[in-house]
Amino acid sequence: MDLRDVELFTVLAETCNLSQAARRLGMSAMSVSRHLAQLEKDLGARLFQRTTRAVSLTSEGEEFLPYARTMMEAEQGARIMFSEDAGGATGLLRITAPSGIGRRYILPLLPELMERNPKMKIDLNLNDDVVDIVGQGYDVAIRVAPLRDSNLIAHRLSSNPRVLCASPAYLSQHGIPTTLAELTNHQCLRTAMVSQWTFVKDGNLFSHLFEPRFICNNVEGVRSMCKAGAGLAQLTKADIHSELATGELVEITLSDVECHMLAIWALFPTKRYLPCRVTVFLDALKSSLKRHMS
Repeated sequence: MDLRDVELFTVLAETCNLSQAARRLGMSAMSVSRHLAQLEKDLGARLFQRTTRAVSLTSEGEEFLPYARTMMEAEQGARIMFSEDAGGATGLLRITAPSGIGRRYILPLLPELMERNPKMKIDLNLNDDVVDIVGQGYDVAIRVAPLRDSNLIAHRLSSNPRVLCASPAYLSQHGIPTTLAELTNHQCLRTAMVSQWTFVKDGNLFSHLFEPRFICNNVEGVRSMCKAGAGLAQLTKADIHSELATGELVEITLSDVECHMLAIWALFPTKRYLPCRVTVFLDALKSSLKRHMS
C-alpha cells in the first residue's frame, strides 16, 4: 500500500470532490482516480461511490478512514521526530468537550498552547451531547459521564465527585438538609441531561428522584441559579470548584449517603499512535486540572 495513495484517500474523504482533491494535491482529476483505483485494488474494497458531480464514502471507506488518518499522522510524527527544527506540535487538533469543562478549563489554556506550538491549529466543539468521535473525525473527547464507549481508548485525567451544594443565602433562609429525606423540603435545580441525583448508599449507587423547581439544558444555567439562592443543586466539583473556594457556594454533606465519585476522562479513537498535538494538549489540560482540583 502506497502512503501517497492513502494521503489522497484522506483528502478526497474531506472534500468529497475529485477536482478539489486534485487541486489540493497538485494532481489531475484523472490521476486522482487512477491512484484511488490502485488503493481500492490493494485493499480489495470499494472506498467511494462515484457520480459525475461528487464522491461519497462507502461503508468500507468509513471503516478505513480512521486507519488512514492514523497512518498519515504516524508518518508526519516520524518526520517531525527527526527534523532539526520541529517547532512543536503541528496539524489540526480536533477536540470535543462538555461546555462547562471547555469554558473553565480548556479555553483558558489554549492561547499559551497555540503560542508554544505555532504550527498547530485547533477545532474545539463544546457540546454537552455525546459525540461520535470516530465518525466525526475528532482526535480526542473530554467526558465526565460514566463511560459506555467500549471501542474507545480511555485515559483518566482527574477525579471529579458529584457535589450537593447551595448558596449561603439559601441555606440561611431554608436551613441545611442533613439526610436524604430532608431534600423533599427544599427547592431543587437540575440540568436537563440528568433526570435524578446520584449518591452512594451502602456501597451501591442510589438515585434520588424529585420534582425540580428549575431545569436548564446546561451546567452554567443551574450554577447561576444556585449561586443566586434559588435552591439546591448537584453538580460536579469541576463545575463549582471556584465557587466553593470563594464561598459563593457551600458543599452539603448528608449523613445517610455519600457522594458519587466521577472522573474526567480523555477518549481517543481505537488506535495506538497519538499525534504530538494530542499529547501536548492533554499534558496542559492535566496540569490545569491538577492546579484547580487538588
